[in-house]
Amino acid sequence: MQDGKVRWVMEALSRYEAALLRYAATLVDRAQAKDVVQETFLELCKAEREAVEGHLAAWLFTVCKHRAVDARRKAQRLRSLEDADVNEAPDSGPIQKLERRQTLSRVGVALEALPEREREALLLKLDGGLSYKEIAKIMGLSTSNVGFILHTAIKRIQREIARDSELPMRAAGRTS
Repeated sequence: MQDGKVRWVMEALSRYEAALLRYAATLVDRAQAKDVVQETFLELCKAEREAVEGHLAAWLFTVCKHRAVDARRKAQRLRSLEDADVNEAPDSGPIQKLERRQTLSRVGVALEALPEREREALLLKLDGGLSYKEIAKIMGLSTSNVGFILHTAIKRIQREIARDSELPMRAAGRTS
């Protein structure tokens, strides 16, 4: 690679790596997310700079999404090849879920509770800094649908935070 292209890829890596990792982690597990983001930047190294410049963020998030979908499909194929009698580890019980929730911030909990499509759109907007048009292209939706999804996601988060804030007050009111 030429020096100019190396510098350009390194700048993109510095600017978008963290947001892409967070986004990929919503689509695949954290370990796979690192591989997905690495593959995304390898694609950037192969891409013609002129073809990507001007819409770099949208291009990166689109490639990231495609790589994550590929990784999920591959994982599903591998699981289907495993012996059907092998039991997977049971899900966390209510106590573990409660402990985990207590360690997360209210916003983080609310974000995790969002439906996948709403969470994806919100992370593309907040972490990726993408426009509605860019998000629409990545998610295969209309721009107005993206606006509706983002509005719905924000309202859900606001309600969840308000509800969580009321719980301690209700409990305190019952004990007095």
